[in-house]
Amino acid sequence: MFKEKLALLPSKPGCYIHKDKNGNVIYVGKAKNLKKRVSSYFNKIHTGKTKALVDNINDFEYIVTNSEIESFILEINLIKKYSPKYNILLKDDKTYPYIELTNEKYPRVKIIRTKTRKKTKSKLFGPFPNVVSARKTVDLINRIYPLRKCNTLKKDLCLYYHINECLGYCKYNISKEQIDLMIKEITEVLNGNYKEITKKLEEEMFKESENLNYEKALELKKMIEDVKTTISKQIVVSNVKYNFDVFGYYVKDNYLSIETLFIREGIIIGRVHKIFDITDEINDVYLRYITNFYEKYELPKEIIIQDENEVSLLSTYLNTKVNCPKKGDVKHILDMAINNAEIYLNENLEIVKKDLKIKKEVLEKLKSLLNLTSLKRIDLFDNSHLFGTYYVGCMVVYEDLEPNKNLYRKYKISLDVKDDLSAMKEVIYRRYYRMLLDKEVYPDLIIIDGGSLQIKVVVEVLNSLGLSIKVIGLKKDDKHKTNIIVDDNLNEISIKQDNHLFLYLTKMQDEVHRFAISFHRDLKSKGSLESVLSNVSGLGDKRRTALLKKYGSLKKIEEASIDELKSIIPEEIAKNLKKYLKEIKDER
Repeated sequence: MFKEKLALLPSKPGCYIHKDKNGNVIYVGKAKNLKKRVSSYFNKIHTGKTKALVDNINDFEYIVTNSEIESFILEINLIKKYSPKYNILLKDDKTYPYIELTNEKYPRVKIIRTKTRKKTKSKLFGPFPNVVSARKTVDLINRIYPLRKCNTLKKDLCLYYHINECLGYCKYNISKEQIDLMIKEITEVLNGNYKEITKKLEEEMFKESENLNYEKALELKKMIEDVKTTISKQIVVSNVKYNFDVFGYYVKDNYLSIETLFIREGIIIGRVHKIFDITDEINDVYLRYITNFYEKYELPKEIIIQDENEVSLLSTYLNTKVNCPKKGDVKHILDMAINNAEIYLNENLEIVKKDLKIKKEVLEKLKSLLNLTSLKRIDLFDNSHLFGTYYVGCMVVYEDLEPNKNLYRKYKISLDVKDDLSAMKEVIYRRYYRMLLDKEVYPDLIIIDGGSLQIKVVVEVLNSLGLSIKVIGLKKDDKHKTNIIVDDNLNEISIKQDNHLFLYLTKMQDEVHRFAISFHRDLKSKGSLESVLSNVSGLGDKRRTALLKKYGSLKKIEEASIDELKSIIPEEIAKNLKKYLKEIKDER
């Protein structure tokens, strides 16, 4: 079938794109030699997922590149663009936190969850896969060191000052020398060197005890115990005192297990393990996993990998030092990662196989019920509001029945929206109009919370955009449990509550509901203030910040006169703000 086309393939580096009979991209790969790699799909006998891939190839395209690094970059971008069925997307919906020591005049220590923060000279420690441990560490540091606790300095001394956990930065001038000493000690602690702080606390404890301040001595004793249990339990594995990450892998029965160890100043501060069912070349999956990983996390000084043939490629792409050691302490840590990858795969392989089998059965069942030929991606929508006001909408995305949190979206609904149907209509239009403009890949299925009324609204919007996407609604029974699927022909399909399809649909419905409620709560936690102000024309970030700083609440802004507001914002905007606040007050 492909004999003539294969004969024309060049023996050069590049990317190839496999398509099914409907023209959908089902697989993207890279090759040092396109002719050799693409031909291997059709000249060999395959099994499992690779056989399923080959059976579905109806056509292929290829793009020649100048080098292997170019083909690697192109492959990553094409996979992101098409999300092909047979490529492992290597998504990780978790975001592991860092501890940040801020670079402010009066520094704070806090937890952050992403590397996409503003570029500052703040010190980062992590990532910490165990968020509980990270929080305990931050709490402990804040108890031991009287750092600033508030985001913006208050006008008056707060409770933390009165319990000796803050130096009163809002009122007193604290010397740079005193702050620098604290930063030095905190940095030591966060790098795993807890002995100095323990020694210091013990000296203070004995001093307080000698002065008969037993209550204070007991408090210091508790701090010492907390330091030992929270920080000192990290495992010392190396005399190499710099930061590096280690990626070891192990393969069995077409399953790839990857173990990541985070080494900071010779200490393992955390680990992450993942298992993938592979169709791709093992090295391709391994490399893509590492590159995807550093889209979310800070690059360490060095990355340790298992395959020396990929060192140059990965180092060029990530623009950092990559190494594959042959001996010494770091080689010992790499062996530890490989060994743990093997142990984790052996312990969890049967569970993973069973889980994948169930997911496949659920997808096939849903495809059969809804007459779908493909069911790769599902978009789910939900709205949330406060007594009919402050509507928000949310979308979550599932790919192969796994949440892809990178694709989740939040929507603030227009102020004139007064009901669920109008809110749904606006969110669906905004979402798919944007996808239309950006030429994104559409979902195979849209799931909404509700029945025929909601479905009619969604189908109407999709039709107006010229889109044909399957839509279903999930209806609940008297006990608020999902028990009926309503399709876009308004047919009702009962689902038994004791099967896996029901469990997965319920889990997905709970997730979009959680996301919507969480978003709404976040907006309300800003006093409905920042979110409300953002809806007033002419109130940009600076003006909103100025209002928030001066008034702090909706009630105080409502009570302020236009003349008072004019000292911060232009008169016309002040009038619009007062008018708008009156409107939403009348609606409450």
